[in-house]
Amino acid sequence: MTTVAVPEWNTLGLLPPIDPAAPASQERSPYRVALPDVVARFATSPERRQILRGWLNFRAALHGMGIVEGFQWLDGSFMEQVEVLERRTPRDIDVVSFVRVPATFNPTPEQLTALDHDHVKQTFLVDSYLVEMDQLERPNLIRKAAYWYSMWSHRRNQAWKGYLEVDLEPAFDQQALDWLDQQEAQEAQP
Repeated sequence: MTTVAVPEWNTLGLLPPIDPAAPASQERSPYRVALPDVVARFATSPERRQILRGWLNFRAALHGMGIVEGFQWLDGSFMEQVEVLERRTPRDIDVVSFVRVPATFNPTPEQLTALDHDHVKQTFLVDSYLVEMDQLERPNLIRKAAYWYSMWSHRRNQAWKGYLEVDLEPAFDQQALDWLDQQEAQEAQP
């Protein structure tokens, strides 16, 4: 998968929805980015690191059920400079997981809790939504993607904004967790 760098916040404290220097380019929201880049870019406070850790643990729960194929769209106040915009820390990260459920899908009841919205939000700090790509015919899949794009391409005040896309494949999850551990260890040192 080809990825781009996580864009910097614009003057509104938002990820830009398009590349302002090349507004007709293919480089636009949702920006396909690498998982380690997301962690390195947004791990700027203890609260943000806690949310990132929760998101990585949520991904691990999906992976533990065999759900490793697909991608996640990341949005919400976590993707905004909410500390400046609203003078508060983010409370969670909004995630839509577009997944392919394996034919051998046979999760335990405990594993299934990772598919329960309220449990995931409380346990992992992830406002989670799931789209099973194989369960939808092409027109309905396109409608679902268009729905989420239209929901996430602006703030409630109508400011246009961008969001990110990360592959669900677990290749870089441990690297991202290790990086978080190192950051927290460095911060704990006097």
